This record gives sequence, C-alpha cells and structure tokens, in this order.
Amino acid sequence: MGRPITQHGELVGDQGVVGYVHSHAPNLPPAGPLPDCGSSPSAGCRGSVLFSEPEEIEDPVSDSDAPALHAVLADLSTERVNEKYADLDLLPTPELVAAMNAEDAQVAPAVALVTDAIATAVDNISERMLRGGRLIYLGAGTPGRLGVLDASEAPPTFGIDPARIVGVIAGGPAALVTAVEGAEDDADAGAADVAGLSVGPDDSVVGISASGRTPYVLAAVAEARRRGAFTVGVACNAASALGTAAEVGIDVVVGPELLTGSTRLKAGTAQKMVLNMLSTLTMVRLGKTWGNLMVDLKASNEKLVARSERTVMLATGVDAATASRTLAAVGGSVKAAILVELAGIRPAAAELLLAQHDGFLRRALDAAPAAGN
Repeated sequence: MGRPITQHGELVGDQGVVGYVHSHAPNLPPAGPLPDCGSSPSAGCRGSVLFSEPEEIEDPVSDSDAPALHAVLADLSTERVNEKYADLDLLPTPELVAAMNAEDAQVAPAVALVTDAIATAVDNISERMLRGGRLIYLGAGTPGRLGVLDASEAPPTFGIDPARIVGVIAGGPAALVTAVEGAEDDADAGAADVAGLSVGPDDSVVGISASGRTPYVLAAVAEARRRGAFTVGVACNAASALGTAAEVGIDVVVGPELLTGSTRLKAGTAQKMVLNMLSTLTMVRLGKTWGNLMVDLKASNEKLVARSERTVMLATGVDAATASRTLAAVGGSVKAAILVELAGIRPAAAELLLAQHDGFLRRALDAAPAAGN
C-alpha cells in the first residue's frame, strides 16, 4: 500500500486541537521464509479469544537499565504529570467528578484528528476480510483486555465466525482479571503468538499499546509484517514506536492522565473508541448492516430475538407476529426475512439470492426483480 503512514492528534492546553500526519519508511527486515507452524497454535484458544500462556520471566529492567527507561517514560505524554490536579486528593467529590469528566471530554476530539488513518485501516482490513482473512488484536494489560472485549462482541452483533475476529492477550487467562507481571515485556511471546495463529497475507493484525513501546506488542506486529499481514498500531503517544512499526499508525494523543500514568483512563477510552470504529465499520463494509440496521445479528438470547423481530419490522413495516413467523421460516436470518417480505419471494429463494450476492442484502434486493420474484 505504498509508504506507511502514522497519523497523530494531540490536545495542546488552551490552544485547542492540533494534529499532524507523519510519513515514514518501514524499518523492518525483509521477509524471509516462514517456518512450518503446524495447525495447532502454541497458545490456548477459547472461541474468538487467544491467551498466550504465562511464562517465568526475568525482571525486564535491571539496575543499569532503569535510568534509560526513566528517560524514555519521561518523554511519553501518557506518563507526564497533569499539573492541574496536583491537589486532586483535596478536592470535594463533586469537583473530582467534574475534573474527570472534563478530562474524558478531551478524548473524542483527539480521536477526530486521526480519522483519516482509521479510514485507511478500515479499508485495508475490509479488503482482506472479504478474501477470507481475519482481524486479530494483540495487547497486554488494559489494551489486551479491550481487544478481547471487541473481538468477543463481534459474533453476536454481526453474525461473523468467532474464528475471524480474534483477541490475543499476553499473560494467559488470568491476565483478563488480574495483572500478570512481566507479560508485556516478553517480546518472544508476542512473536510466538502471531506464529501460533499462522498469520498470513489475508490477515490484519492490530497491535494496541498506550505507550506505543510495549515489547510484546512491537514484536507481534513485526512478526505479522514479516508474514505479509496488514498491520495497524494503536497508541496514545505521538510518533510512537508502534505507529512506526505498523503499516498504519493511529496515535491518539490524549495527554497526561488525571492520575499520573494511569492509562486505563483517557488512553483506554481512546483505544476503545478506535477499536469500535475498526470492527464496526469493517462489518459495514462486509455487508453486515443494511443502512444502520444490524441485519446479521445472531439471536442468542431473548433480547436479541426481540431485536431481530424489531429489525424486520423496521425494515419492512410488518407487524410483530408477521416478523416472528417469517424469521421462523428462514431459520432466524434477519437478512432473509427482510428479503422475503420486501421482494415477495419464498424463503429458499431468499437464501439462494443472498448466497449469490455474498450475503449483501442491498445487492440481493436490487437483484430480486431480475431473479423472477
């Protein structure tokens, strides 16, 4: 896709919003022959969520490394002290709430500055998923949990195979509910997790890291690029190492946190917003919606059964009883039910027409008259 780009956006004091786009050349080694990874991943799988197994890891920061790491952290906006809240613990609760809300209000404008990069990522991910590829998130700590969350929500919302949107978190299953010390520093595990998934050219790998320097994530993205996958880096510092390592860097610069260094706050919110866009808008491009209606959802509980019926009602104007009967006749497929009602064709014909048009309801509806409805 040509020269990779990293797009950054940052909020600068009372000056308002400032953004810029930085182009850079890839600095990764050329791809070599891929090892035979076999069909069984090295890490444990649970549905759409992959957990890298925890290992015994030496302390990643020795006494001699600590000063250098302190210098690196001092340059990260996510690690800086927000001087406005030096007396945070002295504020009355209403002022605490107002302060946190004011900080959170900075996130959406920061995301708005990187929408061009997000759009580029969506188009590239969609292109590969239409060829049968996967969307794979990798992260450690809060970013890893956010990736797992987004991956796990996609199948019921969009009716997509859980194996096609995968969340990978460093440190094993325990890392979802508690911190696993040292997991984010294990670069070898990041590369191994990508290899274990047999990542290839039709896949899209999204590395997520607030600092943009997490070794586990950087190694995962480097391995994914070596294997020919499309890569995205989502970070919260300008000109991040992760943004540089990936083909498309999305650096949402939200500035210092209310609590110094607590990147589960604004940074986490920003990352969640970006992941929402990547998955949701990719699904729109894959024909999982009709207009803004979810027409590929899987009715796995009472609420979703009712939502399926309501979607058919909204799309076609039929009453609840008719929507329920038609859904039953097509095995619960919202798309097929809408096609039956709007095109006046039988369930089997609706299902065939959808198959002929790769599941795109709008295309199937456009073709229905010519199909001899």
